[in-house]
Amino acid sequence: MDRNEKKAMVKMLQGVFDEAGSVVMSEYSGMTVAEMEDLRAKAREHGAVVKVVKNRLAKIALKGTPAEGASAMLTGPVAIAYADDMISAPKVTVEFAKGNDAFNIIGGFMGDEVFDVSGIDALSKLPSREELIGMAAARLIGQASEIGSRLNSVGSALRGAVEVIQEKAAA
Repeated sequence: MDRNEKKAMVKMLQGVFDEAGSVVMSEYSGMTVAEMEDLRAKAREHGAVVKVVKNRLAKIALKGTPAEGASAMLTGPVAIAYADDMISAPKVTVEFAKGNDAFNIIGGFMGDEVFDVSGIDALSKLPSREELIGMAAARLIGQASEIGSRLNSVGSALRGAVEVIQEKAAA
């Protein structure tokens, strides 16, 4: 890698670290190319990206950022996983690590919060963006339905009262 390529890589990593919802750092020593491709495919399915990074360049990219403390995790062969939302990358990496002994999560960060392995595991258990949207939509639909039935019940009670008055007037 020449000097210009290194500068471009640092700039790209700075953009990733600034804009990603969360970044998960993992050790991948001992993984085969097929296993790494499998991880990348699973990450793409969930809107995440997995990249192998040069530690020195990643440390330069982290320098001066709120997550600079995460640079201590950059030892040995490290791959980063990131996505626009904060849940996708942790979900994919934690799930993949369960079935692959050569892939070990080191930690990661989200904004200025640096997480260890247990923090990344906790992030992976949060509901995804789509699940949260579904939950919010279900709540809104339930509330709208409740409002409709309450408005309808007032009208039904009023109609019943009017019918009783009409029956008395007719009798």
